[in-house]
Amino acid sequence: MSRTGEDWKFTAVITAGGRSSRFGSDKALALLDGQPLLRHVADSLQACPTRLLIAPPGRYTLAGWEVIPDTRPGEGPLAGLEAALNHAQTPWLAFTGVDLPGLTPGFWGALARARTPAARAVLALDGAGRPQPLAGLYHCDLLPHVTALLDSGERRLRLAAPPEQCMFLAGLSSALRNVNTPADLTALVAERAL
Repeated sequence: MSRTGEDWKFTAVITAGGRSSRFGSDKALALLDGQPLLRHVADSLQACPTRLLIAPPGRYTLAGWEVIPDTRPGEGPLAGLEAALNHAQTPWLAFTGVDLPGLTPGFWGALARARTPAARAVLALDGAGRPQPLAGLYHCDLLPHVTALLDSGERRLRLAAPPEQCMFLAGLSSALRNVNTPADLTALVAERAL
């Protein structure tokens, strides 16, 4: 976070409405270093003044976070982004899922500092140079575009912002370690033990 706090004037959003089908159980509650994955991700965004959790009502309790139901349940993270954009109280929101426990305040601060007046999304590049849409900053101006995509049957989050309106940031791939399966979690625990 910058000394002035200006970097953090966005709405934090975690989407946690998925079925965790590859994980086999609720991965938001899977433990890493004694804490649920959901808590790890939430801790990376605690500096945000407004925090939203897109999840079925009553599924999770996260102090300081307002639970917002997914308006299109089962339609994936793009639908979660639409719900978030509809409830955001700031022009920008930080949007992520529960399966990226390596996210840090420094990661979000780097994205925030990369914003430009013309940008409508800021996305980190993974180790292979591909944009990671499930850990990005999105501008609320994208709401009509996202709604149109969903109404047309599109479900890919990577299409949430046209490429010409995106800023891409390299050098943050270590934060993008995804935990989709129990094996992913076991490998991450083993690496942290080294």
